[in-house]
Amino acid sequence: MSAPTAPVTMYTTSWCGYCVRLKKLMQREGIEWAEVNIETDEAAADLVMKANGGNQTVPTLIFADGTALTNPTIEQVKSQLASSGA
Repeated sequence: MSAPTAPVTMYTTSWCGYCVRLKKLMQREGIEWAEVNIETDEAAADLVMKANGGNQTVPTLIFADGTALTNPTIEQVKSQLASSGA
């Protein structure tokens, strides 16, 4: 599920079970996102490392307002979207 105007970008890998789970929860909640695989996008991998103290931890979500959450619960995602006005 990818939309250029999505309120959140999810950085993932092809093997991340936490990513799969969060994508299913977000889809069930009707939350749109753009997905970027850090295994195939070096700039995205660098961005994730900057957001996570040098670690390539996924899922990392970057919101339209620039805030980031790493391996969040669906409640944390919904709360962040609500506070950012998305």
